Amino acid sequence: MREWLIELRKEKAYTQQKVAECANIDRAYYAQIENGTRNPSVTVAKKIAGFLKVNPSTFFVEGLSDPFELALTNSPILITHCDLHLRITWLFNPHPDFDVSTIIGKRIDEVITGEGAEKAIEVKRQVIQEACPIRKEIQYSLSEGLLTYDMFAQPIRNDHGEVVGVATVSVRMA
Repeated sequence: MREWLIELRKEKAYTQQKVAECANIDRAYYAQIENGTRNPSVTVAKKIAGFLKVNPSTFFVEGLSDPFELALTNSPILITHCDLHLRITWLFNPHPDFDVSTIIGKRIDEVITGEGAEKAIEVKRQVIQEACPIRKEIQYSLSEGLLTYDMFAQPIRNDHGEVVGVATVSVRMA
């Protein structure tokens, strides 16, 4: 089951039929994509992702098995992408307190409260406004206590060079 996809569709108050129409696919095919019995082609993933405003690679992250995933899984490194509204469109290797399926489509301050979330939002806004990278240490209050992350944030640009979001790499400090 692609719970993140179902939740995102419901949050946006779309029916399966509406998403399928916007992606130019059959509703039954879309239902199979949602329940995980079929994987979309790259073209279909791009259409669905464009309509729902998420990164198309989100459909394929579950099946990654390359050296980068092996090296980063369970490491102190978190990677995210977010759109211009600061909603997370892609996430890799979240802290154990969080489940990817409940974070996609949300802003960090909708998932966690506190000064750390506020600072992360501030950094991402600044990256979008100034269209340049920023590096900052941010502390979050999580189940393990107060954790410090070294966050590097940079603009995501489209083919025309326009800023369309923010990519971050955050490393948990020892």
